[in-house]
Amino acid sequence: RFGLSAPTTAATKRDAMKPKDIRELSIAEIEAKLRETRETLLQSNLRKHTGQIDKPHTFKAYRKDIARLETILTQKKQAAAAPAAAR
Repeated sequence: RFGLSAPTTAATKRDAMKPKDIRELSIAEIEAKLRETRETLLQSNLRKHTGQIDKPHTFKAYRKDIARLETILTQKKQAAAAPAAAR
């Protein structure tokens, strides 16, 4: 508010996946990253239910990452199918 920046924590520095970076990956790499992110979300969910989670705000970030991965994966699959359908 008075020109002071918010303190940076490990949670704010979490490596959010950017669409540009995801588009550079192959379909197989995106699928692997998707499985990994879903597994991380599942583990975080289990820790939340046992009261062991210390950063509950990361759930939203994981869900957004999964949505980004799914969207770009669908786009890549449709682009790969389009030339085959044009024949």
